[in-house]
Amino acid sequence: MAGNEPSARPRAPHLQVYKWGPAMAVSIFHRVSGDGLAIVGGLMFLWWLGAIAAGPDAYNAFIACVWHDPNPDAGTFHMVTNLVGKIVLIGLTWAFFQHLFSGLRHFVLDAGAGYELKTNKLWSTLVFVGSITATIAVWLYIFAETLNG
Repeated sequence: MAGNEPSARPRAPHLQVYKWGPAMAVSIFHRVSGDGLAIVGGLMFLWWLGAIAAGPDAYNAFIACVWHDPNPDAGTFHMVTNLVGKIVLIGLTWAFFQHLFSGLRHFVLDAGAGYELKTNKLWSTLVFVGSITATIAVWLYIFAETLNG
């Protein structure tokens, strides 16, 4: 083989070789949810801290973007940012539960249990079901409390 000619052999197994399953999906989503929590959650936290430090007007603007606008005459921009803020908060909640349940699954695997194919597939599926169920439960509670208060 001369110079820069590509080899006919693959360098590593490609995605077509692998059979996709819940365990692979949980592994990928564990990484994605961890990155999302670190990046998006960190930026939201810094924004919140900055809003607190900047005073009441900045804090009220933050709350208007991520939760509710106390001004009943809020324009379209505030309604859109409010909706996007809630979507981000719900997404962060899901990422938290997804990462938590996946981490617990890995903890059990590190202890040496759950490597049987059926058990691993079941636990991987339960990670997704649990994270979605926990997210829905938390947000139903939050919305119910908001409507009652």
